[in-house]
Amino acid sequence: MENQDFNPQDIIERFRLRAQAVRERTMPPVEGPERQMIRKQMQLDYQDFAMLSDAMWHLEDGILTLSIDLRPPEDAKEK
Repeated sequence: MENQDFNPQDIIERFRLRAQAVRERTMPPVEGPERQMIRKQMQLDYQDFAMLSDAMWHLEDGILTLSIDLRPPEDAKEK
């Protein structure tokens, strides 16, 4: 049963906006290990959101599949 209002591209756009928000987020005024922990988490959040925002989607029989090409750009162009 597919919901006619469901648009996978909307999900991908929200991930694009989340990646942008992480990039524009300011660091809280913390020092030492906490600062490094926050910085690492921000990098991971950006990476995850950016990857998902590049996903191609396919919806078949109610199953949403997101595909992310992780090959280097020169390899991706060949296929």
